[in-house]
Amino acid sequence: MATTRQRKAAQQNVKSAQRAATRKRTIASLPKSTRSELGKQAARGRRRGGEAGHALEDRNRQQLYRLAQEQDIPGRSKMGKWELIDAIRKAR
Repeated sequence: MATTRQRKAAQQNVKSAQRAATRKRTIASLPKSTRSELGKQAARGRRRGGEAGHALEDRNRQQLYRLAQEQDIPGRSKMGKWELIDAIRKAR
């Protein structure tokens, strides 16, 4: 059974973690134009039912990574979505 001191320490840890999670809200700290574009991308994905679109921009990073893997693009594991799109287009 936990002592009073242990319970208080656990409560403080939980509160500290909650404060940290609130501060880190990474999407909320992005510029409004970026947040709006992310929302539009998500809406397009929902309309497609989660299937990959024809345009590279409509695909998620995992799908783009698989394409880059098929084309044997070097450095693909360290690339973000837009870098993968550029690399795939250059390889075509």
